[in-house]
Amino acid sequence: MKTTSVLYQLFLERINSYSAIALFLCLGLASAPATAQNNTIELQNTGSDPKVEDSSQQPQINYKDLPPLDNSEFPGSNPTPGIAPLPAANVDFATEETDYTLGAGDQIKLDIFQVAEYSGEYPVLVDGTISLPLVGRVDVRGLSLKETSEVVSKKYATYLKRPIITVGLVAPRPLRIGIAGEVDNPGAYEVVLTADAPQFPTVTSLLTQAGGITTIADVRNVRVTRSNGGKGKEVTYNSNLWDLLTKNQIRQDISLRDGDTIFVPTTAQINTTELDRLAQASFGLQSDKPIKVAVVGEIYRPGSHFIQPELLSRDNNSGANQGKQESIPPRLSQAISAASGIKPLADIKDVQVKRTSWNGEEKIIAVDLWEVIQSGDTSQDIILQEGDKIIIPKATALTEEERQKIADGTFSPDEITVNVVGEVVTPGPVQVKPNTPLNQAILAAGGFDTQRANSKEVELVSLKPDGTVDKRKIQIDLGAEVNEQTNPVLGQNDVVVVGRSGGTSATDSLGQVTSPLGGLFGLFNAIF
Repeated sequence: MKTTSVLYQLFLERINSYSAIALFLCLGLASAPATAQNNTIELQNTGSDPKVEDSSQQPQINYKDLPPLDNSEFPGSNPTPGIAPLPAANVDFATEETDYTLGAGDQIKLDIFQVAEYSGEYPVLVDGTISLPLVGRVDVRGLSLKETSEVVSKKYATYLKRPIITVGLVAPRPLRIGIAGEVDNPGAYEVVLTADAPQFPTVTSLLTQAGGITTIADVRNVRVTRSNGGKGKEVTYNSNLWDLLTKNQIRQDISLRDGDTIFVPTTAQINTTELDRLAQASFGLQSDKPIKVAVVGEIYRPGSHFIQPELLSRDNNSGANQGKQESIPPRLSQAISAASGIKPLADIKDVQVKRTSWNGEEKIIAVDLWEVIQSGDTSQDIILQEGDKIIIPKATALTEEERQKIADGTFSPDEITVNVVGEVVTPGPVQVKPNTPLNQAILAAGGFDTQRANSKEVELVSLKPDGTVDKRKIQIDLGAEVNEQTNPVLGQNDVVVVGRSGGTSATDSLGQVTSPLGGLFGLFNAIF
């Protein structure tokens, strides 16, 4: 009896071990479909046997063992410090590219794994749909390629087992992009992507196509507004093009999409030191034709003037670009030169350039041309643009040193014409330097006629800016320094009248009286 009990116990232990093995096998079979299931796609209603592929031979990836992504490698992960967000509530920084979204005119390619008869190229129709075999119309308007793949996969899941579908862009539609604000030619622009130019345009390329930015553009806050294919509210991105110029932050040059709108605002504060940098940028204001500006104030020829653009020669060894000349808008000094230069009493420290913004607001740029003469600060010789109004005021007081430096500067004409008439050695027009005083003009005409001239007093005739004539007597002192009373500075077309002395006048009057008698005595002598 005892022996039977022992045998029974051994039997139970053997049964338990077999049960454990069976349980292990069952668990293994239950998990087998997840790893060795058929991966081919087939029509559910065909009734054909699936072709089973052994996936056990394929390497298995443990995603837990993969190293974490280092976001520091992607500059778009951190916004640029110092860029203030725009007032809009939905504003993003220009930190990363956004996916391309489909629209009417796109040509896409669908690749359905192991179902070649349904793969192929399909156009996006006017209504934003694609017409696919078996599933019909699918709305893909405003969807990215990834989203389109997901939507199409769901449609084919009704007919295919776990469809694997990839979507690629074969030929994008022409892009229409609007540009407004401080650009030379605002409006709508169309960009056609071809095999020769497959990349999407950027902000700077569109600004260049629009003639470049104006010199009062706020390049730190260029805005790109993008719609989401009508499926969500618009998003505005901020592009800091100044960082692109100064820090080589290429990510600020946003890649554009169809329907984007670029707006270049007007800067609140104009920095003359930045104008040259902006004008010479690839997207700066370009000009190949004369511009019309107005110059008023202490200038010899006030009014409107056409100014030719300045040519820049880019000499390099790059083949086609060798010796290529590019033009930039003219500078302030060119406008002053076209107006025949400044007058002697011009206040070049407080020159104003009035410039009209895109919305009609007038901006004033304060320019100190004295710094150009004094320290060589060429940034004050600013770039001009069409429609500028230049105002050169009159100085309240100038020292003799300042007067001389201004006269020798490039803003003054090389020579002016004054007329010295009357009792001088060589009367007539005299070419003298600007700021020439009265005494030097008389000497330039050969000086006084010592036998006939009134060397004590002359008459000065000047034409005022308002068109009236100013006549005044000047008491001559050839040894005096420049002063308004006895030795004033002469201006363009001033007339100096040197009269006769008292004795010369009496002699000339007596000569007029006795000249007929002289004729009679001559006749009498001839007869007798």
